[in-house]
Amino acid sequence: MYNNVTIFDHPLIQHKLSILRDKRTSSKDFRALVSEIATLMCYEATRDLPLEEIEIETPICKMTGKHISGKKLAVVPILRAGLGMVDGITNLVPSSRIGHIGLYRDEETLKPVEYYCKLPKDIGERDVFVVDPMLATGGSAIDAVSQIKLRGPRTIRFLCIIAAPEGIEAFTKAHPDVHVYCAALDERLNERGYIVPGLGDAGDRIFGTK
Repeated sequence: MYNNVTIFDHPLIQHKLSILRDKRTSSKDFRALVSEIATLMCYEATRDLPLEEIEIETPICKMTGKHISGKKLAVVPILRAGLGMVDGITNLVPSSRIGHIGLYRDEETLKPVEYYCKLPKDIGERDVFVVDPMLATGGSAIDAVSQIKLRGPRTIRFLCIIAAPEGIEAFTKAHPDVHVYCAALDERLNERGYIVPGLGDAGDRIFGTK
């Protein structure tokens, strides 16, 4: 459907996603599942990171190994729900630098309002993962990626757990050069801008504020 959108069909991701959607799932379990799904998604989304050769010495002999080229990754969660995905990614790539972009959605206009942006100084030398559990209207993701592009990173990738067709359409139109990774593409948005069937408000469910 879209050349730059990957929807993960891995059985572990789909299994955990079903539990995540369930309204009976507690905030504690919800947080753990968001982190676990982020780890699995990161594993797949980093498959094509560039490598370079490095000389090492094992207990037996010298050899040529490989490691990720350059300054590696920066992870930028869109506050506040994106925070739930950070640990799952840094568990795999602990050397990642962390930035933060604060956006909230105006409940009347459904447009994003930015209130905070703090990014690593060397972000121009890194591959950036922008993370947010939900891609609904796409407004927040579009704005966040636009802010990061001003700093000239090597690459940008957007990771979300659930996306709506409207969000995918808007995001890929605004940023056709940014690959989107998600675990599910749902049916639609409702009149309040929530994804259907979705999982409710990810931030509220992560932090127990619903």
